[in-house]
Formats: sequence, C-alpha cells, structure tokens
Amino acid sequence: MSDLGALLRKAREQRGYTLDDIQEYTKIRKRYLDAIETGDYKVLPGSFYVRAFVKTYAETVGLDAEEVLRLYHKELPQAPATETVTVEPRIKASRRSVQHNDRWGKVAVSLLMWAFPILIVAVIYIYWTNNKEPDTQELNSNPPISTETSPPSSSASITPSIPPSETVTPTPPASAVTLTFKEKRGSTNYYEVSPGTGKQLKLDITGDVWIEVRENNRSGKKLFSKSVTEHKPISFDLTTPLYVNIGRTDFVAFYVDDVTFDDGNAAGSTKYLFTPVSDPVQGQ
Repeated sequence: MSDLGALLRKAREQRGYTLDDIQEYTKIRKRYLDAIETGDYKVLPGSFYVRAFVKTYAETVGLDAEEVLRLYHKELPQAPATETVTVEPRIKASRRSVQHNDRWGKVAVSLLMWAFPILIVAVIYIYWTNNKEPDTQELNSNPPISTETSPPSSSASITPSIPPSETVTPTPPASAVTLTFKEKRGSTNYYEVSPGTGKQLKLDITGDVWIEVRENNRSGKKLFSKSVTEHKPISFDLTTPLYVNIGRTDFVAFYVDDVTFDDGNAAGSTKYLFTPVSDPVQGQ
C-alpha cells in the first residue's frame, strides 16, 4: 500500500466509512477507490482521473485536498505533455442512405407531434382522477320528528347541572413514545418516532466514539461531526428526520424520553435515520 493510500484509508476508517459509502458519496467506482488505496494507479482510466479521484476522495473523508496533492505529487502519475489524437477517416454516406434517413426522420417528427398532445391529455386525466374527491352524503343531524308523544318516564334520572365557573376540563393523558423499526435499506436502519412533536433524541455515550448527525439524510445539513471523548449524553431536537452515523455502536445507546431499543451492540459502524411522525390517534 502507498503512503497516500494509507493516509486516505486511515481517514476513511476514522469516520466509520466503508468503500461502499465513499462510492455512494463520490459516484467513483469502488474498484478505482481500492486501486487508489493500494497505489495501483494503472487500473484507473488515465493520469488526469487519478488526480481528480484523489482530490474528491480526500475532500469526502475531511482532508485538505490541495495539501494532499502537494505532499504526494511525486507519487501520483504525471499527465503526458501531449496526447496524440487519432482521426478516423469519414465515410461519405450514399445518397440513398441520406434519403432513407430523411424519410424516417420525418416519420419520427410526425409521431412525436401526435404523441405529445396525447401524453398531455393522459397526464391531465390521471391528475384529475387522483385528486377527485369522493362523493359525500350529507348526514341528517336532526332526528325524525314523531307525531306521537309519550309521557316522561318516572324512572328517568336527573343529572344535576354544574355552574360554568365550576366546570372541570379533564387533562388528556400524555401520549407514550413509540420507536418503530421500519426497514434496513443499504447500510441504514430506518426508525419512526411517534408522537413526533416536542421530542428529543438522546445519545448516551459510554466510550470514545466518532459521531455524525445530519438533518433529513446523509447529505443534509450537518449538525454534529466529531470524535467524542466525554462520556456523557448529548441530545438533538426531533423536529425533522435525523441521520446518525456511529463509528462504534457498542459505545452508544439511543433514547427518546425513556424509550430505547436493542441495536445489537455491534462493535462496528452503524447508520440510522429517525423520522418523527404524527400521533395516529390525533390524526384520525
């Protein structure tokens, strides 16, 4: 492994990233990333791409890309001074081929002219169908009036009225917090928190660990990103979905109020997305 590759790999592991994570963030193929870490630059498509890929890799793991390129410029392959461009001879198309292509081109244009208004009509119809409100029937809140009258029952109970000043309004009980595991997609575990208002996500830290917290998803606004050495809880408001990346899952326990869940106490890196949702009882 080259010195540059060792530096990039160490920075990646400190952040708890895998090569699959770097591939997803940078859109660089995993085999190219592995070649950069091992110093096998012949795998990459060209010397220009080597410097571009190294710069993007360094920025993703939190390194100064320009400083990395300056320190290791001797290790990276140099771009050739000139490149020879091979010009292939053009073959003149025959007159019949040109006429044939023109005829098909006109047919394609005609088809597009007819298909476009049909597509617009179909989109409008689908939109109207999906947004059409169901027929509602008006409910008669007044009971039917009967012409027959009956004397008041002697067994009817009389409920004493309470003066307005003495009316007591019962306080509704507080809704219990529920943490629901929905799915695992890729390397991320998805949880829903209900009710989703006025809650905080608390991370109870028991060992030195690197933590990253972002809004909404892994590319959202960064709220927290560093190695934590103080073994005390840290909290974040659950007003929006929170993406959490933990370097050592066995050193962190998750709480919303007093509710937690069993995350398996894995020693490796784990990623979560906690999404606040409306209380299903209130939404009815």
